[in-house]
Amino acid sequence: MEKRTTLKKSLKPHWVWAIALGSSIGWGAFVQPTTWMSTAGPLGVIVGFGIGALLMMLIAVSYGFLIKSFPVSGGEFAYAFISLGRTHAFISGWFLTLGYICIVALNASAFALMIKFVFPALIENLPLYQIAGWDVFGMEVIIASVLLGVFGYLNIRGARMTGRTQFIFCCIMILSTVALTFMVGAQPGAGLSNIGPLFPTETTAFAAVISIVAIAPWAFVGFDNVPQAAEEFRFSSKKAFSLIILAILFAAILYSLMIIATAMTGPWQELVAEQHAWGTGAAVEELLGTMGLVILVTALTMGIFTGLNGFIISTSRLLFAMSRAKIIPKAFSKLHPKYKTPYAGIIFVVVVSMLAPWFGREALLWVVDMSAIGVTIAYFYTCYTAFSLFKMKKDGTFNPDKHVISPAKKAMAGFGMLASLTFLALLLIPSSPAFLGIESRVALYAWILLGVIFYLVKRTEFNKIPKEELNYLILGDKEIKTKNRT
Repeated sequence: MEKRTTLKKSLKPHWVWAIALGSSIGWGAFVQPTTWMSTAGPLGVIVGFGIGALLMMLIAVSYGFLIKSFPVSGGEFAYAFISLGRTHAFISGWFLTLGYICIVALNASAFALMIKFVFPALIENLPLYQIAGWDVFGMEVIIASVLLGVFGYLNIRGARMTGRTQFIFCCIMILSTVALTFMVGAQPGAGLSNIGPLFPTETTAFAAVISIVAIAPWAFVGFDNVPQAAEEFRFSSKKAFSLIILAILFAAILYSLMIIATAMTGPWQELVAEQHAWGTGAAVEELLGTMGLVILVTALTMGIFTGLNGFIISTSRLLFAMSRAKIIPKAFSKLHPKYKTPYAGIIFVVVVSMLAPWFGREALLWVVDMSAIGVTIAYFYTCYTAFSLFKMKKDGTFNPDKHVISPAKKAMAGFGMLASLTFLALLLIPSSPAFLGIESRVALYAWILLGVIFYLVKRTEFNKIPKEELNYLILGDKEIKTKNRT
């Protein structure tokens, strides 16, 4: 049996918290407020994200337990393997890979969009073509590609560098968001009085809130980057749960602050009706001038940088784990000779993401909407695995080091499974207010088809790997006594 490649333990607790928080926030909190308010109104968005955060915390109970018990790279890929075997591990890893890469690409695209708003003359050079009504410019492609290249290089240099910079970026993002909210609230003519009406007049409050709850897996995706980095913790994996909870809490607060800040600038319904390319940016610039826009751009830039950094880390570690298990080519599990990072996975993520700006932002949004399905499937696998390991009482048939007797935690894992299925239903049921558009559904079907083809090609080779060897490659143990081990 070949020796299992492992990653260097170099991540500190506050770095991991920053990876989770920065990945959860990304660009959406600063670019999407007007879009969300048009659907749900200010209070509908805040309540929806609040409920979403609570549901994510419920799911985080399962993550915390599994990270503590199995601190290995791969996260949901490894968890699906533990409870349901190699086929389900592939399904989980396949969907997660797409979801993560899409978010990397969208963050890079969002940076180019921000530059376009601040310096339109710079971006609107080298016009190329139009896709789905979106004009694609050569400078937009160049800026996004350079940004991806820089973060790819930083990630190859090592987790210590990326972890430290992630924490600094998160601190700047939090301070900028808080400062902006207070500055807006202090202006004459602005304030909480502008937040009414709290919900859109053309829909019910319930439908408004549910439409936001449905996107919670997308809005908070990023806390699940923590298990991807678990193998690199320089601290006890028992701390992972509290770090995830703190990251989700801070993310919910930052989302709410940006909704409040945007709504306070003026009557929010008028702002939404104006349909600016970046409604929050336009409103802040009009109210606070250049200084306000600089603070907002700083917060957005940090959100984009932390999203890029966090998801390059997690995607490369997921690819590393899948390669170590011999599902994908061996190159992805090779480490850089000097920096000991999975450099092939980092380069792959960066190169694939560089293709995205060529397809236009609208086309990319279709794929990102679809990727929420993949993230939700990963949530379900995690909760199912935890549910299968939490025991109601002693029965003597399971490994006491991996199984915990806790009826309450078993119930929470069960609720997490239910929440995951609810999210899936909201995205897939036609009558749902969050039902995926036709373009996103086509992208989903295409990715499923590609996955089926890839699995059929690799199935014979993958199934020949002995169970003990696969246990060792994925989990570091030759035998894990759980159910349904195939």
